[in-house]
Amino acid sequence: MTKLPPARILAIETSCDETAAAVLETGRLLLSSTVASQMEVHARYGGVYPEVASRQHVLAIVPVVEETLAKAHMTIGDMDAVAATRGPGLAGSLVVGLNMAKGLALGAGLPLVGVNHLEGHIYAAWLYRPEDEPPPEPKFPLMALLVSGGHTELNLMESHLNYNRLGATLDDAAGEAFDKVARLLGLPYPGGPSVEAAAEKGDPAAFKFPRAWLEGTDNFSFSGLKTAVLKEVKRLETSGTPLPVADLAASFQAAVVEVLFEKTMKAARAYGVKDIVIGGGVSANTPLREAFMGQKGFRVHIPPLRYCTDNAAMVAAAGYYRFALGHTDGMEIDVLPTWPLS
Repeated sequence: MTKLPPARILAIETSCDETAAAVLETGRLLLSSTVASQMEVHARYGGVYPEVASRQHVLAIVPVVEETLAKAHMTIGDMDAVAATRGPGLAGSLVVGLNMAKGLALGAGLPLVGVNHLEGHIYAAWLYRPEDEPPPEPKFPLMALLVSGGHTELNLMESHLNYNRLGATLDDAAGEAFDKVARLLGLPYPGGPSVEAAAEKGDPAAFKFPRAWLEGTDNFSFSGLKTAVLKEVKRLETSGTPLPVADLAASFQAAVVEVLFEKTMKAARAYGVKDIVIGGGVSANTPLREAFMGQKGFRVHIPPLRYCTDNAAMVAAAGYYRFALGHTDGMEIDVLPTWPLS
């Protein structure tokens, strides 16, 4: 592979409800990262309220960028390019980050790099901080399991920025299923961490929830699992039995983890890869991480928990490779971009 040039990237991420910025060197070394969370603001709504999110971004974006540059002991003039998430995401939220990036790039005379939020989650596996021991760099070809919000899919990557989607969810994504089941069980937002916390005290074998294997394909389906939980909840409520929330959560979680793990492993073997990358918010789930790290046949790369949820460090990593390989653009907003971006 051709050696890529060194470069320092300032990245901005505002696709949903996190206002974030980061400074990254040469695709991996994270010099600073700041995330301003809106989780408490949206918790009262049981989910993200788009108009509120965009207003919070307006309030936070300038302080977040200033803090990020200060923590890196640098100015915008020390950057080689500015990167920002251009989609997918909430339109009002994306506009704030994109306009900030455009203004900074124009004022400093820097190239502008648009990054797809989904590829950012994949590239989170490349990150490390100066105080960390550099983890092994993922090697191509690799199998990338993307489990982020409304996306659950498998991508075969033969090189940087080359995504061959093998399969995806046909209905609900894993993250959506976690959120919906959390609401069914009366658990607070966000659903993923709430279900995992409840499941710690439950029996994963208490309920025999279905697994949609979709044999012969690399696709996923979690709608039937969600419906099975709904039916069980209604049956228990009708009978007057107190909801065994911990057992329901543990049994549901076990079904999701088993399908994600087994289908990824099967695809990895079928395509002869040696490395697996896991990215996206659901990759923070402890049983999922343990399943992949416990296997012996593949090198598995899962980001630290701080890079699993939305952040600008992952955008900086993907942005570096786009910049180094000549992918710069005018950064028009693209709420529903074509994916994969091979």
